[in-house]
Amino acid sequence: MPQEGDLAPDFTLPSDDGSTVTLSDLRGSRVILYFYPKDDTSGCTAQACEFRDSLPRIEEKGARVLGVSPDPVRSHQKFKSKYDLNFPLLADEEHQVAEAYGVWKEKSMYGRTYWGIERSTFLIDEEGRIARAWRKVKAKGNADLVAAEL
Repeated sequence: MPQEGDLAPDFTLPSDDGSTVTLSDLRGSRVILYFYPKDDTSGCTAQACEFRDSLPRIEEKGARVLGVSPDPVRSHQKFKSKYDLNFPLLADEEHQVAEAYGVWKEKSMYGRTYWGIERSTFLIDEEGRIARAWRKVKAKGNADLVAAEL
C-alpha cells in the first residue's frame, strides 16, 4: 500500500470521453485522484458534485481531478451527463489500480461480505509522488478537505 512520499503507482485507464488517461503523462501538475465505490449512488453523487463545484478553486491551485471506480465507461458517461460533472471519470473494471493504491478492500454490509472500493483520495504532486493520502474518507466534505490542503 503506497504511503505519503512514495511514487504514485502509474496506470492507464479508459476515460468517460473515450480517451485513455495515463498518470505519468500528467507529471508537472498536481493530481487529485479519488476512488469511489459506484456511480449514481447517494454518497458517490454527493462527493462527485462537491468536486464539480470545487473544481474552479482546485484548478486555480494548479491541480486536476480524476475520479476512479470499477464501473464501466458507459456508466461513467451517464453519471457524468446526469450531474454535469466537469472532470474525467476513469473505469477501473478489473480493480487493478484500486489494488495498487490499497483501496480494494473486503467490506461488510447487512451481514454480507464483499470486495469493493474503500473511499479514498490521493494528492499527487508534480513529480508523481503521493503528497497526501486520505483513506476511509466521508463522501461529504472530501472536496473541501482537498481544496483546503492545496
